Amino acid sequence: MNRASTPMLEVKGLRKVYEGASRTVEAIRDVSFSVAQGELVCIVGPSGAGKTTLLKCIAGLLAPTAGSVVLEGHAVTGPPPAMAVVFQEYGRSLFPWMTVHDNVTLPLKRKKMSAERREELVRDALAAVDLRNVESAYPWQLSGGMQQRVAIARAVAYEPHVLLMDEPFAAVDAQTRADLEDLIRVLWRKLGVTVLFVTHDIDESVYLGQRVLIMSHAPTVIMEDVTIDLPGERTQLETRSLPRFGELRKHIYSQIQIAKQGRKPAGT
Repeated sequence: MNRASTPMLEVKGLRKVYEGASRTVEAIRDVSFSVAQGELVCIVGPSGAGKTTLLKCIAGLLAPTAGSVVLEGHAVTGPPPAMAVVFQEYGRSLFPWMTVHDNVTLPLKRKKMSAERREELVRDALAAVDLRNVESAYPWQLSGGMQQRVAIARAVAYEPHVLLMDEPFAAVDAQTRADLEDLIRVLWRKLGVTVLFVTHDIDESVYLGQRVLIMSHAPTVIMEDVTIDLPGERTQLETRSLPRFGELRKHIYSQIQIAKQGRKPAGT
């Protein structure tokens, strides 16, 4: 990956302060990082570190107090058309009275395209997440894992340049989570989309990412940018059994424990 080229996504000196009637909370103090085109980068940190706040600022859903977010050379001042977001609470993001097909189609109606092209994108997205035969079903008729696949299909159909994912697998069982992790890696490699993936699960971040950004306790900064030097082809059993996987997991875990205690890592 050529880091010298213009990044797909750049976060510069981002700060977010929540102003209330009785108190002021500095959620994010100073966060800067960049993501190159086609990278898959994970973000981890202690609970309350501001991971979701950061993602909402990047997505243009929250205005930062200071700093900026730049997508493909343009400042983000609202939800950009080249970005899609998949949230943890997939049940809230899907409309229960709409079929799977209509849920996936809905965001595409904002784009100028023919009905034929729209149907092609929906069909291809559902096929990509292995939901070819459920397009006439309703979300409440599907398992949690299948509902999250619908949410992913909706994001994929939108043809985003950047896909933001906010702890998308936290509410599913362990086996479904493993399947969805593999699905994300397959889609990422197939589509060439840039992915920023927020998770509280250290093992998941090491398995998925090319890099892992470790966030400090709030008020938040980036403690470390860890390169995940594992093979590009990964499987749940073999990859997680590698000694290097264990070393990376141990290092990130130790940094998060330092963050929880409000201490700075050695050498900073």
